[in-house]
Amino acid sequence: MRIAAFNVENLFNRARALDQRTWSAGRPVLEAYRHIATLLEEPVYSPDIKVDILRTLGRLGLRGGDSARFARLRQNRGRLLRRSRDGRVEVVAGGRADWIGWVELTTGRVDELALTNTARVLADVGADVVGVIEAESRLALKRFADAALVVDGGRPRYPHVMVVDSNDERGINVGVLAGAGFPLAAQHSHVDDSDETGRVFSRDCAEYHLRTPGGHRLAVLVNHFKSKGYGGKVASDATRRRQAVRVAQIYAGLVASGVEHVAVVGDLNDTPESEPLAPLLSGTDLRDISTHPGFDDNGRPGTYGYCTARNKLDYVLLSPALFARATGGGIHRRGVWGGRRGRLWPIYETMTSAVHAGSDHAAIYADVDLD
Repeated sequence: MRIAAFNVENLFNRARALDQRTWSAGRPVLEAYRHIATLLEEPVYSPDIKVDILRTLGRLGLRGGDSARFARLRQNRGRLLRRSRDGRVEVVAGGRADWIGWVELTTGRVDELALTNTARVLADVGADVVGVIEAESRLALKRFADAALVVDGGRPRYPHVMVVDSNDERGINVGVLAGAGFPLAAQHSHVDDSDETGRVFSRDCAEYHLRTPGGHRLAVLVNHFKSKGYGGKVASDATRRRQAVRVAQIYAGLVASGVEHVAVVGDLNDTPESEPLAPLLSGTDLRDISTHPGFDDNGRPGTYGYCTARNKLDYVLLSPALFARATGGGIHRRGVWGGRRGRLWPIYETMTSAVHAGSDHAAIYADVDLD
C-alpha cells in the first residue's frame, strides 16, 4: 500500500457565479445578490421594498423555489415568502426581525488548470491513503475527487472522503482520501485539545482509522502545524513545539491502546532538525520515510518552494511496525513550479507559469508492504 501527504494549497469551492465560463450570467447574479442582501436587512419591509425584494429574487431565480442555479434562499425560522399553488408569491415578513434567514450564493468545484494539475499529482502518485492539507470542506474535497479522480468506468478513485472542520476560520482544514479497499472505521477530532497555554492546534490533528484489505487497522494522524509566515518567530516556534508535543502524546496513546500501524502525515512547517519538531521526530519512535534507504527524493530533500533541505516541510512518519514493512517512497514534484523559471525539475507540460502549479508543495509518499 502507499500512504501519502499532500498540501493541495487552498482546495476551495467557489461561487458558481464567479466561474469565467458563466460570467455573462454570473455578473448580474452578483449584482442582484448584493442588492437583495441590502434589502433583507431593512428593519421594516415597506410595500415598495417588498416589490423590490420579489423583483430581485426573480432575478436570482428564487421566486418559485428556494434553490436555483446560482443562489439559495435560506428560511431557517419564520418565513420571508408565501408561495401559493396558483403561482402567487408574496412577502409575508414585515421586516428583518420577523424571520431568520438569508440569500447565499451556491458553490461548485473550481475547474481550472491549476486544479487539473492538482488532480494529476494525486493520480500520478496513486496512493491508497492520502492525508490532504488545506481542503475547505468534505463537500469541496469530495466534489473534486469524484469529478477529477476517477478510474475505469468513471468510478471514483477515492470513494472514502472525510474532512472535519478545524479551528482555522478560513476553512483551511485537513482530511483524508482513501481507496475502495480502505474504508473509514473511526475518526476523532482534536480541535479542542489544550495545554497550560490554551488550545493547541491551529487546525486539527485529525485522527482517521481505516481498515486495510487484509483486515489491519491503520491510524493516520493528519496535521498542518503553525506556519512560519505569520506572527513572530518565537511565538510560531513555540506553537509548533506545543503541537509536536501533543501529537506525540496522541501517538503514544494509540500505541498503548494496541494500535500498531500508525502514520503521522502532513505539513509540519519546519525542518527535521528544528527544535520545535524535536518532541515528535526525536522524542518518539516514529520514523521519517525520507530516511529509508529505498526513498528517492531525486536529489532534492525538500517538499516546498525550491525544494532544498531548508524547505523540507512535509512528512510521512511511520510507527516501527509500519516502517519495518516499508519498501521505499518518494517525492512527487511535477506539479510544483520549479524556481523562478519553473525548470529546476520536470514539470507538467500544461504548467507555463507559476499560477498553473498544482500546489506550492510536493506530494510525499511511503510504500509499505501491508495488505
